[in-house]
Amino acid sequence: MLEDGGQTAAIVRVHGTVAALLAIADRTRSAAAPAVARITEVTGAAPVLLTGDNQRAATRLATQVGISDVRAGLLPQDKVTAVNDLQARGARVLLAGDSINDAPALAGAHTGAAMGRAGSDLALDTADAVIMRDDLTTIPAIITHSRRAPHVVTANLVIATVIITTLATWDLAGHLPLPLGVLGHAGSTVIVGLNGLRALRTAAWRKASTTGTR
Repeated sequence: MLEDGGQTAAIVRVHGTVAALLAIADRTRSAAAPAVARITEVTGAAPVLLTGDNQRAATRLATQVGISDVRAGLLPQDKVTAVNDLQARGARVLLAGDSINDAPALAGAHTGAAMGRAGSDLALDTADAVIMRDDLTTIPAIITHSRRAPHVVTANLVIATVIITTLATWDLAGHLPLPLGVLGHAGSTVIVGLNGLRALRTAAWRKASTTGTR
């Protein structure tokens, strides 16, 4: 009856005698539903819930946040199988988790992201990325930033190439003063660094969390 209501039942025994029956119900985070919607918007694919909870409890939580693909009652090896199945079908899988049971699947996914504040040590050690803010909206922001990163790298290469080529050509012509050459070379490094640091601005993270393209 408890599981029919979307709760997880736990029996407490004292010296082999049943002493209590507990009904445990998980609560969703306030950012869960917006994060699911944003991930779907950014990637064009709906998230999948992999959990060891019973099917009814998992379905209740998934419905609250907008997830339709629910795979419940999974052991750690079952989660790995589910990840491998998704990847075999051509999906690029980013798995977010925080428990010891998630560690094998984190290792098997293309990208494993551990929720740092509440995550287990094993999950943190296994994951490719650690989200220290423990904020689910950071996940779609990371996806958006990772897609913008190649553009930033390309822009930095163009900036550096143009400046260095200009300085080299000027020097070969025999008219480049040494102080100006040093300043130009150091200046190109500063410009490239500042251009890359734009991604760390608070405004950039806020924008990545709310807007973006696939």
